[in-house]
Amino acid sequence: MRNMTVITEILLLGIPSLQQYKFLTFSLFLVIYCVTIWGNLLIISLVAQSKNLHSPMYFFLTQLSLCDILVATDIAPNMLYVVFNDGGLISLLGCITQYLIFCTSGGSECLHLTVMSYDRYLAICNPLHYNAIMSHMFCFKLILMCWVLSFLVLLSQAIPTFKLWFCGPHVIDHFFCDFFPLIELSCSDTYAFEIETKLSSVTIVIMPFLIIIISYSYIISAVLKMPSLTGRHKAFSTCSSHLVVVSIYYGTMTSTYSVPTKENSQSLSKLLSLLYTVVTPIINPIIYSFRNKDIHKAIDIFIKNISVSKSR
Repeated sequence: MRNMTVITEILLLGIPSLQQYKFLTFSLFLVIYCVTIWGNLLIISLVAQSKNLHSPMYFFLTQLSLCDILVATDIAPNMLYVVFNDGGLISLLGCITQYLIFCTSGGSECLHLTVMSYDRYLAICNPLHYNAIMSHMFCFKLILMCWVLSFLVLLSQAIPTFKLWFCGPHVIDHFFCDFFPLIELSCSDTYAFEIETKLSSVTIVIMPFLIIIISYSYIISAVLKMPSLTGRHKAFSTCSSHLVVVSIYYGTMTSTYSVPTKENSQSLSKLLSLLYTVVTPIINPIIYSFRNKDIHKAIDIFIKNISVSKSR
């Protein structure tokens, strides 16, 4: 081990198959990133300023927007640099930091989606006690629990990651520092680290997903028992956006990590990673805003306030 050269920089190859469309790809990803930040900040601003959005569901939505901003800002700026330069160098510390932030934001998003499913479960299956249970303090405790658990996942990943010995090669055929590409650079025995990562994923990814499935099984059962067709449609519409977001998020994540990169097509792996890290954060605010009368009303008020302030 002492005779091995410790690498200090890593070369990210990016997406070589798109190099001939470099400027188009760069422009597209830049627009997606800007719209992602703007759309999620808009959701946060609308919920903060509009009284009709001061409910647990929209409060949880702001936390989901924070997760999307975090993962987009962690991945997109460096990815833009890599795409524009047909590859780019990143320090080993920067690579590990990017991976850890990515783990934290991803785990936090899973937990927030779980909290939102519990909120929908109470609203539909136990509406008479909903306001009493989902108090401001209880909502705050749920959000605090999500972020604390995410931070614990960060610690559980950070400690063994910084103990690894990286001696090369120093090239990653990807546009960001993900789990499988990163551990392939290590000369240490990564077996224990991989086991710890799998155990963390059970706590932060699989268990929340099971809770979401159980919540929706109760929701569907309760909705089907409603005698009114209008009531069924209204109940389903209140959770349809969340269900679509969960399907997209867990679908792309499962497709990306269920099969190791070595057994997967590298191009397919990068495409799935793009959907998971770049496309999903921009889709979430669009899905929650689409056909949402409360948000449409808040946007109208927001635009009117801007017009009034400009006229003054």
